Amino acid sequence: MTSAAETSTGESWTAAFAHALRPLIDASRTEVAPPFDAAFAEQLGRRLVAIAARTLVLELHEARDTLTSPTSAERFTEFTRTLNLSSIFNRYPVLARLLAQACEQAVSTHHELSSRFTRDRAKIVRTIFANEDPGALISIEMGQGDAHQQGRTVAVLTFESGRRLVYRPRPLGLHVRFTEQLAWLSTRTGIEFRTPRLLPRDGYGWIEHIGHEPCADVAGVADFYQRLGALLALLYAVDGTDMHYENLIACGDQPVLVDVETLFHPTLTPPDADPATLALVNSVHRTALLPHVLMGDNGAVDVSGVGGDHGVLSPLNAVDWADAGTDRMRLVRRPKKSPGASNRPLLGGVPAEPADYQDSLLAGFRAGYDAIVAHRNELLQLVRKCVSEEVRFIARATRQYARLLDESTHPSVLADALDRDLAFGVLVVDDPLLDRLVPFEVSDLWRGDVPLFTCRPGSTDLWTASGLRLPGMLPEPGLHAVTRKVLGMSEVDRHDQQWVITALLASRPRPVSHHSGVAVPGHVAPVDPDPARLLVAACGIADQILAHAVTGEDRVNWLGLELVDDRHWSVQPLGAGLSNGYTGVALFLAELGALTGAARYVDFARDALRPLPSLLEMFAEEPELVTAVGGGIHGLGGICHGLARLTHLLDLDRELLTQAVRLMPRDDSSLTVADGVAGSLAAMLSVGTPEALALADHYASTLRGSLCSANGFARGRAGIGWALRRYAATVRDELTDVAARTFLDSDGADPTDTGWCSGLAGVALARDDERPAGVLASGEPLRDMSLCHGELGVVEALAAHHPSAATRRVALVLGALEEHGARCATPGGVPSPGLLTGLAGIGHGLLRHGFAIPSVLLLQASSETEESTR
Repeated sequence: MTSAAETSTGESWTAAFAHALRPLIDASRTEVAPPFDAAFAEQLGRRLVAIAARTLVLELHEARDTLTSPTSAERFTEFTRTLNLSSIFNRYPVLARLLAQACEQAVSTHHELSSRFTRDRAKIVRTIFANEDPGALISIEMGQGDAHQQGRTVAVLTFESGRRLVYRPRPLGLHVRFTEQLAWLSTRTGIEFRTPRLLPRDGYGWIEHIGHEPCADVAGVADFYQRLGALLALLYAVDGTDMHYENLIACGDQPVLVDVETLFHPTLTPPDADPATLALVNSVHRTALLPHVLMGDNGAVDVSGVGGDHGVLSPLNAVDWADAGTDRMRLVRRPKKSPGASNRPLLGGVPAEPADYQDSLLAGFRAGYDAIVAHRNELLQLVRKCVSEEVRFIARATRQYARLLDESTHPSVLADALDRDLAFGVLVVDDPLLDRLVPFEVSDLWRGDVPLFTCRPGSTDLWTASGLRLPGMLPEPGLHAVTRKVLGMSEVDRHDQQWVITALLASRPRPVSHHSGVAVPGHVAPVDPDPARLLVAACGIADQILAHAVTGEDRVNWLGLELVDDRHWSVQPLGAGLSNGYTGVALFLAELGALTGAARYVDFARDALRPLPSLLEMFAEEPELVTAVGGGIHGLGGICHGLARLTHLLDLDRELLTQAVRLMPRDDSSLTVADGVAGSLAAMLSVGTPEALALADHYASTLRGSLCSANGFARGRAGIGWALRRYAATVRDELTDVAARTFLDSDGADPTDTGWCSGLAGVALARDDERPAGVLASGEPLRDMSLCHGELGVVEALAAHHPSAATRRVALVLGALEEHGARCATPGGVPSPGLLTGLAGIGHGLLRHGFAIPSVLLLQASSETEESTR
């Protein structure tokens, strides 16, 4: 909530509203001794205004006709000076209750902190300040974090010498144990870690204040990220989570965690969860120390331990005030800019980008991981000491609670407590564990707190904020899960985690481009692309895909680095799609299995497709999901094309394809090949059944009268024209052919872009035109090997008009594969299994040049489908 706008008296609007609430503030202030009473009153005023603002603004609007001052700002001030609190409290008794409660909590927590500090001062000086007296206490800043347990918050104390101290009103036992573990890791790796000095007390504690300090040079930044990598290995081993940007301080070349209350955190997943989902939630991703991106209409923001970027818009709109400090003041929802944080090392005043120091982070992770594996029994001895320490259990995201607390200050729920209770009903989500916690969450929310639950590593019980024990709520003790993980850590797992680290760093928010990239660097020796070599290369890629598969009881899936809404890269389990989901991977594996006779490729393809029947059933039961997924090759259209091919390759039940076609959306918000009507049209032509061809008629009719301003194959006029031209050739419709040529002729592709999705390769394929293919033939081979906007998409376009050039380019692809390995279209070329931007597409592209494999980029039908269509 902003407070910058000034009123006619020069004070902020929050101060003006606080003036209206002065009777409450002044009564509480009398309970606090000088010199802390003034700061106490100011902090309490901000808290009360946050609770009352919506109601006060409503009252302001209702009183506008009675205000007599000449200007809007003066009328606002007049309102705050003449407000009748008793009248408001009579109309809004719930508001009165919340404000009185906040005052009582503020006084109580201040007294509690003060008495604890007075009692512990000598030990604080001895333990935290190394026997150097910091001087008199001059300020106490409450509210440094979320409120729990009746308004208690972290506080920062400042002394006469300028030194500072952190007060934490919760136990520090787990932090003490983690400090011991970090000291052990330092001994075993030779990497020195800084940890804050701690003074644990009964139910609370004191922590050394760690300041944000810059690095002297690049070497210091590299040391920071090496230490962070080793720290990540330990957090991974002990199932740490919630290590976001507010819990990490960059103190020069030292990453210092200041809150570790979520070690040994239970992992809650449904028993039938996707195996790739289980792999992700149990990976280094769970720590939130690596990029953890929240997405929304306004963009994406990284809230992880290496995120917290300054000036980034919030992904979702937040509550704010327009015309604050005037009688036109009103609530609005708009994006806010993040203020930045203290978690990233500074070099020359600029936060260092973590991806630039990936090698240092990985080196530290390897050192920490290998030390744990080599001496795992020593770590397990330290881990067992944590059996009874208090762990915070995060039932829901804190931001969800914070939003609910804010929204529940709306005047409509402040007249009757029952209305506010009903507002909290959104917490019921038909989840067995979460729904049992709702009464305790509501109780905490009524106290103005973010709900708090705790557990113990050696128990399956939960405890509420009031200390009530809830037996058997968790599936297993956290200590058991950590022990199993530490004993299972291995070289294979380390490589898997290193991939996750690399992929997560690549997912940091950045502009997404489909423009073809740079040429292959340096000289590459070509390799003769005869069918045998192409088959061997494709098998090598397939084996790489299989090596990273995550298997469950009855299915298999993969983690991938994939585009979400074509705007943001994200590490996630593969979905069902053809373009970058498990259907596309299964198609490549099935193609390879048919050519080689290798059962392992066929078996993995079958296992990957096992979720499809239940997914299609869910789509049939919930049509709104079909609308969300859409058509095109990214959506149901791609799934239908994949099933049409896979039905023949794997001898699948044809009813599965029939069901998918019946679910195809007749209307779509997009017209394009990628995610709209044009892609659906081409997919139905490739399926070729009577029902599919009837849908194709409908899609062609929609496209003939449409307009599109974008260029390119995947999302522009070239792709729409191609789909219509293909339809016209199938049904011999001259009118559609004219419409197709209009789209094709109007497409103005960027001549510097050679890719399939938005460049010359796509235009050449769409128009079946030698001219753009000739331009491609004279270009340099691309470093990116993908189908989407990489080299094998270019080869697809060259093959029709310049087969010799295509052969030369494939020879260079084989040479680059031998020298450097497969290069995907992901940020940094991170290996990912998908079809358009990943390994499966590279393998498919190689097979296309050596064997009679239908083109995925052109959604070509299998020979069996073409025969049945004819």
